[in-house]
Amino acid sequence: MILTREVLISIKIKRMIYVVIIGLVLGYLFLVGFVYIRQGSMLYYPSREIEATPKNIGLDFEEITLKTTDGINISAWYIPAEHERGVLLFCHGNAGNISHRLDSIRIFHGLNLSVLIFDYRGYGKSKGSPTEKGTYIDAESAWDYLVNVKHIRPEKIVLFGRSLGSAVAAEVALRRRAGAVILESGFTSVPDLGAKFFPHLPVKLISRYHYSSIVKVNRITIPKLFIHSQQDELIPFEQGIRLFENAAEPKEFLQIAGGHNDGFLISGNAYIAGLDSFISKYLVPPNQ
Repeated sequence: MILTREVLISIKIKRMIYVVIIGLVLGYLFLVGFVYIRQGSMLYYPSREIEATPKNIGLDFEEITLKTTDGINISAWYIPAEHERGVLLFCHGNAGNISHRLDSIRIFHGLNLSVLIFDYRGYGKSKGSPTEKGTYIDAESAWDYLVNVKHIRPEKIVLFGRSLGSAVAAEVALRRRAGAVILESGFTSVPDLGAKFFPHLPVKLISRYHYSSIVKVNRITIPKLFIHSQQDELIPFEQGIRLFENAAEPKEFLQIAGGHNDGFLISGNAYIAGLDSFISKYLVPPNQ
């Protein structure tokens, strides 16, 4: 059979379309596989170098090494307040280390809160590598240190988590009954957040990390303060609102201004006043 020129051209076009489709499918599968394999490095951005200490802002502190229940040594600082009204257990975000949180430590110290801030495994001087389960264990080890070594009454402890730390603090709030918990710039879950950055990938199917605060907040019975900015460029304001709406009472919401990493600084006195009001309302007074 003799094929006409038109038929030959049609066959070539179909072959080209087939090759393009196969290429797109393979490229998409490669991208999905890359994200699946590399998602840990996309979630955790640890820094090893300690760039400053509370001494740099005029505060005395204790440098502590905590041993986790799975045998990892993690690094922590304890910054005492002279007229202590409570102790804040600080779960920081996914980047840097404890030395990048001095502005927050200064604010909490100014509110007469002693602070225990720790580095997750793989961050700063802490050994190991970060995992979701590992960050929970690290935070619980810090809690156990406060209760068993420092002999702090649980109702005097305020759990605080910012960004990734909000999910860690939420987990601890489920397992340990603190006086209150503050979740700043929190997200509903890693799959929900991943869908924002990779809208065309099956993030919820391939995610190996969960940090699903959205399914925990309605089971946390202690007082909760949610803090979020509408200008947050990393974690949508709507996710902070969803956490608040799904949370059990008692709960409060503090809206701040500014971006993800500087909102607490830009909001200034409004941020500090919101913290002070919540702590004064729910934390047991020092003489009780």
